[in-house]
Amino acid sequence: MSGHSKWSTIKHKKAALDAKRGKAWSKLSRAVTMAAKIGGNPADNPRLRLAIDKAKADNMPKDTIEKAIKKGTGELAGQNYEDVLYEGYGPNGVAVMCQAVTDNRNRTGAEIKKIFERANGNLGQSNCVAFQFQQKGVILVAAEKATEDQLMELALEAGAEDVTCSEMIHEIITTPEAFEQVRKAVADAEIEIESADLRMVADTEITLDLNTARKVTRLIDALEDHDDIDAVYSNIDVPDDVLAQLAKE
Repeated sequence: MSGHSKWSTIKHKKAALDAKRGKAWSKLSRAVTMAAKIGGNPADNPRLRLAIDKAKADNMPKDTIEKAIKKGTGELAGQNYEDVLYEGYGPNGVAVMCQAVTDNRNRTGAEIKKIFERANGNLGQSNCVAFQFQQKGVILVAAEKATEDQLMELALEAGAEDVTCSEMIHEIITTPEAFEQVRKAVADAEIEIESADLRMVADTEITLDLNTARKVTRLIDALEDHDDIDAVYSNIDVPDDVLAQLAKE
C-alpha cells in the first residue's frame, strides 16, 4: 500500500476544498491543455480523457474545459507550457519526483530547489530516482464502500495487477493499458471511487516512523502547493498508526 496514496486521501478529506478550488482549477485546466496537445478527441487520447474526468470531478465548468482543450489544439491563443519532471531526495533519503507544467522551467526549477532545501532534502539530476518508479493505474476506494473480497474479485477479473487493503482504504493497481477497463468495472458495480489516476509507483518503499513521516509529508505538501506542480510521487510507506497520528495533527 502506498503511504502517499493513503496520506493524499486523508488530506483530501481534511482540506477546505472551496478555498483551494481556484488553484485546483488552474492546475486541472493546464493538465487538460497539455493533454490536448497530443490530440483534441478524448476517445482517441486517454491522457485527455483522464484530465477531463478529473476536471469534471472537481466541478469545473464545461466551457472552461472546452477552452482549455482549444488552447491545447491551437484553436485559441495561450501560454506556451511544457511538461517538466523534477527529481530529488527528501529527509532520510526518500525518493521524490514532481511532475510540473510550466511556462518558465528556470524559474520553476529554482523554486522547487528551494522547497527541497528547506525540507533538508536536495533536488537531483535527471533519472536520479525515476528508475525506481513505474507508471501504474491507481484506484482508491474507501474501506467502508466495499468488502475486501468483493473488490478483489471484481478488480482482478477486470484485469487489475494487485489489490491491497487496510482499515482505511482499498488500493487497486493496474497497468496503464488496463486502467480504464478496471475503473469502469468498479464504477459499473456502483462502488464509489475515492480517486482514480495514472501515477508513478515505486518498485520498493521505505517505511517511515512518525518523526520522519512528519518531515516528508511537509515536503510533499509544500511541493503540491506550488502552482506549477501537478503531481508528487514518493517511495514512502506510512503505517496506519502513523497515518492516524498525522491525521490528528
